[in-house]
Amino acid sequence: MDINQYLDQQRQRVDRFLEQSLPDRLRDPDKLYESMRYSLLAGGKRVRPILTIAAAQALGYDDDAMLPFAASLEFVHTYSLIHDDLPAMDDDDYRRGRLTNHKVYGDGMAILAGDALLTMAFELCSQDGSASGLTAKQQLDIIRELSFGSGHQGMVGGQVMDIQAENQEVDLAHLQKIHSHKTGQLIRAAVRIGGIIGGASSPQLESLTGYAEDIGLAFQIADDVLNMVGTREELGKDAGTDEKRGKQTYPSFFGIDGAKKLGEECIERAINGLQSFDHQADPLRHIATYIVRRRS
Repeated sequence: MDINQYLDQQRQRVDRFLEQSLPDRLRDPDKLYESMRYSLLAGGKRVRPILTIAAAQALGYDDDAMLPFAASLEFVHTYSLIHDDLPAMDDDDYRRGRLTNHKVYGDGMAILAGDALLTMAFELCSQDGSASGLTAKQQLDIIRELSFGSGHQGMVGGQVMDIQAENQEVDLAHLQKIHSHKTGQLIRAAVRIGGIIGGASSPQLESLTGYAEDIGLAFQIADDVLNMVGTREELGKDAGTDEKRGKQTYPSFFGIDGAKKLGEECIERAINGLQSFDHQADPLRHIATYIVRRRS
């Protein structure tokens, strides 16, 4: 299959839903909606919602009724980027090729836009799910996955550990713990939510979880490498920031070539873990390879 064509089609599908789901700038509080739209609709790969879609497709489910659940991952991800860019955290000036939210709307509005995006993610997941054919238990399971992946034992917890590790000597085990939370848990949630939507059996969900954990690690490794070798034009933000902030990364442990090799091993494991799935899981297989070989 042509993975770039697939990703483009699914990205457009997600983008249409994001555009439709956000209130327009003419409603009050208009400045809040403008700030939310500025970051949510700024482009991006939409990897997390596409993973949800691909996981559901691997189980034979491909109805647009799943888009609110898939999009909830992008709402959470965008909120995290807005907050991560703030002066109190990474203090970044650029994101996705343009000024970060707080540089345009101020720190206070950026914080509130992130808060609104996060809470709207759960609003999307808790709406009437009858059109999707999901049971109340499935919806509750989805909300639990999103909560765990984004919260204190997931992304937020990982961000805390990441801040605490700046300019500190950390061992490889601690680095892996940081990133399994900061990056990996939301990717894990994305895939598992797709599995729940598709009605995965326990063994199927276990296989999807293993896949997600492997690609989550590969995703972070690729990010670390790109932060060292990528350009601002490719990344849409400044490069070399990890080293400036005194962050330990996979290239700092293994070197660039060693980190790339580790990422490829993760992808091989992820793909091998999908052996019980038929051709409907091909998008997941190709996404795994895309993740480690991307340039942005």
